Order: sequence, then C-alpha cells, then structure tokens
Amino acid sequence: MSKDAISIGLSVAIVSVEGEKPSVLVIARLGEADALPFGPFDPAHHRTLESGLREWVGQQTHFELGYTEQLYTFGDRGRHLPAPGLRSDRAARVVSVGYLALTRQSAADVPQSEWRGWYQYFPWEDWRGGKPAMIDSVILPALKKFTKGAEGAQSEARRARVRLCFGDGLPWDEEKVLERYELLYEAGLVEEYFRDSGAAGQAPALGTAMLYDHRRILATAIARLRGKLKYRPVVFELMAPVFTLLELQRTVEALAGLKLHKQNFRRLVAEQGLVEGTGKFSTPARGRPAELFRFRREVLRERPAPGLRLGTRR
Repeated sequence: MSKDAISIGLSVAIVSVEGEKPSVLVIARLGEADALPFGPFDPAHHRTLESGLREWVGQQTHFELGYTEQLYTFGDRGRHLPAPGLRSDRAARVVSVGYLALTRQSAADVPQSEWRGWYQYFPWEDWRGGKPAMIDSVILPALKKFTKGAEGAQSEARRARVRLCFGDGLPWDEEKVLERYELLYEAGLVEEYFRDSGAAGQAPALGTAMLYDHRRILATAIARLRGKLKYRPVVFELMAPVFTLLELQRTVEALAGLKLHKQNFRRLVAEQGLVEGTGKFSTPARGRPAELFRFRREVLRERPAPGLRLGTRR
C-alpha cells in the first residue's frame, strides 16, 4: 500500500443514562483497551458513511442505532496506532469519522459489548459531588510543571490554557471536555500519550485509557451533548416515555456533571414548554407520589432553539 494511502474509519459513542449514570457502549475484549464500536468504511459495499457505521455497530453489538449525528473527522498523525496484539496496516493514514448516538434501550447480550460509565474515562468531569479532589491534588500540580517546562510565549500560552480548562479563578465550563483531555494528553498525563509517542515514562492514573483515539472521540461526544442540551431537547431521547421532573433533572445533571437548583430547573422547564403533565402519578416504594410528565414534541415547531440552559446550580 502506498505511504500516502488513506483509510476511513467509522466510530460511534452510543450514550445512555441509567440510574443517574451516563454510560457509553464499548467493545471490551480481554487484555485490550476499551473501544467504541468501530470499523472501516468500504466504498464498494457501504452506500453512505452512516450506513457503514450502522452495519458495523450491528455486527459488533447486535444493537440498532436510533438518534445519530456526525461529530467530527479526526485525522491527526500518530493517533490511530494499533494497540499491542492487534493487526493493522501502519502504511495507511487513518481518518476517523466520529458519531454520537443516543438511546434509552439496552444492547443485546453480546459478550464483548458492555455499558460503562463515561466518568471512568473522565473522572475530573463529574462535579455533582463538588470539585473532584484529583484536580487540586494531581492535575493542577502536574500542569504547573508542564507550564514551567516551556519558555516565553509558549509558557504563557500553556498557562492560559490551564486557566481556561481547569478554572484557577474562572467558573468551570462543562463544555470544555475535549480541550481538557487534549491538554492532559499534551502534558503527558494520560496513558495514550506514551502509547502514541513511544516516549518513556508512565502517566498518573487519570481515567481509563481507550483504544486508538477513542477517548478523544468520546470527549468530543460528551462536549457536543453538553452543549446541545442548552438549545435542543435531545435529553428526551434518553428519557422513558413518561417521567417525573426529578428524573429529568437527575438525567440532565448526570450528563452535565453539575448539580442544579431544583426550583430554578423546574421553572426553566415550564417556561420553555418542554413537557406536559399526563394526569398520572408515580407509585414509589417510599415517599410521596410525583406527577408523571411527557415531552411536548410540539415545542420543536414553536421555537427555533428549545433547550435547557444550565445557569442555575444548587
């Protein structure tokens, strides 16, 4: 194969929320890093990129994709090297087309596919219980050394990135998932850096590594979903047909990694006209029954950007 050959790969982050735990469907082979469902695009066989993706997902997980959108095209050199024990053509430059899919269903019982909480890959992103301890104890000290390792303008640029990504006096921006991961990657604080670069050393245990550049793709998917919550009602793709307002709030909090003010959240939902009551109530084992609601699909025709703007934390 020519050294200039390009291979197109198709990858998807399939997201679900179960019991306040946002999860992603991964291929987990014994002794290998977790991977998103993926496979090569075959132009002679696949009519479109998405049809190729759906075929690979079906083969690997027996799962039929529902809501799906294209994320981004990833083509950085050196970010798609094979993991140990896997066969791959190193001569081809891999361009990976990433997708995001949302579901409220469970995958079929396939031995190699599992639902795994996405915060095991990005533990610094979950602020529902307050600021993760690892940010102050591990991440910021290491990034301080990374900043001091440069000089002049480069050092200032690194310092600015650290401040924008991890606060240091600025409010936490839950959408900067990819920027934070890329910063940790460049600083040599995640396992993928050493695997891709061949550099000597060992990264601190900052989340679970993934195959190829799949953690980067997952970071992009999380950032896209967190941003889209604010202007599109995509959260309802993850909800049951009927739900309580508390269940809706807990799902939004799980995705955003933030705690929200209960009354302000309910006021926002009402003002946006996103839900309507069913006249029925839940029957919890303990506590008072809560009214059941459903998504008002008419809202998609009523305004251009119905969503949940997360400006009200508890």
